[in-house]
Amino acid sequence: MTILGIETSCDETAVSLLRVEDGVFTLEKNLVSSQIAIHAPHGGVVPEVAAREHVATISHLLKEALGDTRPDAIAVTGGPGLVTSLLVGVQAAKTLSAAWNIPLVRVNHIEAHLLANWLENPALSFPALGLVVSGGHTELVLMHEPGSYELIGRTRDDAVGECFDKAAKLLGLGYPGGPEIAKRTLEGNPKAIDLPRPMMHSNDFDFSFSGLKTAVLYLTPEQKQNIADVSASFQQAVIDVLISKTLKAASQYDIRSIVFGGGVMANKELRSQMKMMIESKLSHLTHQFPGNYACTDNAAMIAAAGYFHMQKGDTIDWKNLDADPNWEIEHVTY
Repeated sequence: MTILGIETSCDETAVSLLRVEDGVFTLEKNLVSSQIAIHAPHGGVVPEVAAREHVATISHLLKEALGDTRPDAIAVTGGPGLVTSLLVGVQAAKTLSAAWNIPLVRVNHIEAHLLANWLENPALSFPALGLVVSGGHTELVLMHEPGSYELIGRTRDDAVGECFDKAAKLLGLGYPGGPEIAKRTLEGNPKAIDLPRPMMHSNDFDFSFSGLKTAVLYLTPEQKQNIADVSASFQQAVIDVLISKTLKAASQYDIRSIVFGGGVMANKELRSQMKMMIESKLSHLTHQFPGNYACTDNAAMIAAAGYFHMQKGDTIDWKNLDADPNWEIEHVTY
């Protein structure tokens, strides 16, 4: 089975071609056109600009990915995301599905971030706990099986990636904020500044990061001058919260695996410390991090999720496909 994946939920135009044989995934094409340079001067994504760039780019990526190949199915992001961006990918998928008369699968973006781990390790077992940390999302998801998800924790305000962006802006750094802050931490002391760990010890699995951002805002001018120390202290505060919540949830629920997804999971220090803590305290569980190519938005993860949908016969007629910018993962069923 060959699946064409299409992803346009935010500011990356992405197309992939995934071949699956006997449960083995082979990623034949994985193309991503980033818009970071376009949006960087604005300090964030401008939805109308993002949509226009998707329109200008997607046909070229499709031609490059497909060549003479006609896939067996098409998987496309249906949400959540920016509605103007989502509609570009949805319309492309509808057109190809109608023209080729091949099955079409509507994929949830958050679900895809988590199922991307099966590209790396197809033997991962359910039930699993998934942590998604990105520019727009911070969620803990109990994954009973593909298509059966329970949202057990989420941010009440800023997502982790959004908090990185805002903190970086306060420090006069560039966009996106995560990589900019990570660079500065290499020469900083993570214990130099005592920053808050919001909701780390709450009796639930929700997150809050707006207070951490505000704490950076109110640092003294002298403290802000040492950007390396502020960056290291800020990053460590985020890491401590994410590890604490993840380990707490993993201990409470009967799971076999812990998986991760989202652009923030490309952070080397987060991955290193999370891995060390899981192996130290929850060594009986399998854990899997996505490859760096699958952390940020990409179409490989959309195609992988599409495969699981196809296995259960979950397809949609192209006439009925639409974008839902607010599609929650717990409302995904198949």
